[in-house]
Amino acid sequence: MNKVSPETEREIRRRKTFAIISHPDAGKTTITEKLLLFGNAIHMAGVVKAKRGHFATSDWMEIEKQRGISVASSVMQFSYADHEFNLLDTPGHQDFSEDTYRVLTAVDSALMVIDSAKGIETQTKKLFQVCRDRHLPIITFMNKLDREGRDPFELIDEVEKVLQLPCFTMTWPVGSGGRFKGVYDLMEKKMRLFAAGQKTLKFTQEVFTDLEDPILCEKVGQEWIDKLKSDLELLQGAGHDFDQERFLKGELSPVFFGSAVNNFGVQELLEAFIRYAPSPRPRPAASRLVDPEEAPFTGLIFKIQANMDPRHRDRCAFLRICSGEFIQGMTVYHVRHARDFKINNALQFMSQERKNIDRAYAGDIIGIHDRGTLMIGDTLTMGEELKFAGIPQFSPDLFCRVELKNPIKIKQLRKGLEQLAEEGTSQIFHRMHNSETIIGVVGPLQLEVVKFRLLNEYGADAVFPPMGYTVSCWYHSKNKNKMDDFKSYYHSHIVYDVREYPMMLFKSDWEKQYIEEKNPEIKFYSSLLNYEEELHGTD
Repeated sequence: MNKVSPETEREIRRRKTFAIISHPDAGKTTITEKLLLFGNAIHMAGVVKAKRGHFATSDWMEIEKQRGISVASSVMQFSYADHEFNLLDTPGHQDFSEDTYRVLTAVDSALMVIDSAKGIETQTKKLFQVCRDRHLPIITFMNKLDREGRDPFELIDEVEKVLQLPCFTMTWPVGSGGRFKGVYDLMEKKMRLFAAGQKTLKFTQEVFTDLEDPILCEKVGQEWIDKLKSDLELLQGAGHDFDQERFLKGELSPVFFGSAVNNFGVQELLEAFIRYAPSPRPRPAASRLVDPEEAPFTGLIFKIQANMDPRHRDRCAFLRICSGEFIQGMTVYHVRHARDFKINNALQFMSQERKNIDRAYAGDIIGIHDRGTLMIGDTLTMGEELKFAGIPQFSPDLFCRVELKNPIKIKQLRKGLEQLAEEGTSQIFHRMHNSETIIGVVGPLQLEVVKFRLLNEYGADAVFPPMGYTVSCWYHSKNKNKMDDFKSYYHSHIVYDVREYPMMLFKSDWEKQYIEEKNPEIKFYSSLLNYEEELHGTD
């Protein structure tokens, strides 16, 4: 395989593409804003729950501004210290975890944000497991040190025991809450004193290299200096040595402490990504491993977003460039459709804002205007029959009928449901010999978002009577007679997705287990990837 030119190789190695993961309210969107601030991508950081209209850059949907939550992944690109960053801010709420899972297939590393008062929370564990399955390197940030929190040794111990992730402490806090004094940088042997940074970069950090400095003792207090020395002895005696190879395999995490809302510790994170995080990495396809420095362009569609500009009812496909170089106007090969596809007016993102670009490189995320040709999971190449692996889709947990208040709006309803389903926001189902539309979502908040967007973006005011099902699975058997008998007996529990794949609906986990035991020749799948592997393996 031909290699890219030396100039393109340099551009690829300057790229750092990472996602931010956390439990809701750990400070993920705040730290996203501060990274953009330090990267000079914005001049003032917003907040998730803002007054007077200054909202977080990454929260651009109307419902995100109204509710103070992130419900869609955002892509933000910025430069820092001669490196190009592709930052993907993901929803923290579990109802939108599937969007996060897809985003994690498009990045090379992750930043895990933990609330220092709460420690490891449920959604953190779930998202961490996705990172582990993909062997993603993870940098950990213990946030909110300006508030009273747990003992830092306890936090480190919890990460190591609950997540089974060995830690290497890069910075160590001195105090917390009202007594938070600053952090000690174990790599550079420096003490940085805490200073509240507000929304801009106009603040200063005092730095001391000598713990015996009388001025430091006066500012911090001898008691805290003595405690720091004691903590450092424990860290040196019990801590792991930093091993770059183990970090790149996802087996060791460098840990930083700070306060994102006060800008404290953010710059150290950016410098850590430059120093330790990988540039674009090889990506697995069904037939081979694709190296980013191969000359032929390849890319993966990992996200679809409708109505980023509501005035134009646009549809944008997000593409991760996996190898080579993109040039505006180039013609590529659409593998699923087996035909050429010309990319005009490709976009670079700053959340909802975007601009046209002429060139992009492996590791970059670009947007492609599209009217429905591209779907999540599509592969674009220069002619090779490739399919990148690992885009997940899971069976929903909540099912509702869709009823329209104003029948005149049926066209708008159908368009809205189709576009939101293409985004992965929801899934559409139907019964055999029945015209009713059924929607499946992960949870009630996701359903609320669908209802809000249908009304505000498409003008379709719909209600969603629940159907009483809480578990679902695609199903299959190699025995056609068993499949026919199963379909006949359980026809009232069966719906079909947009691919006409059959799905079984259950009222409880107990009912699912009971039906599985009664039908041992039928296999059930909560993951579409696993279902299609079985399906295609038996054709």
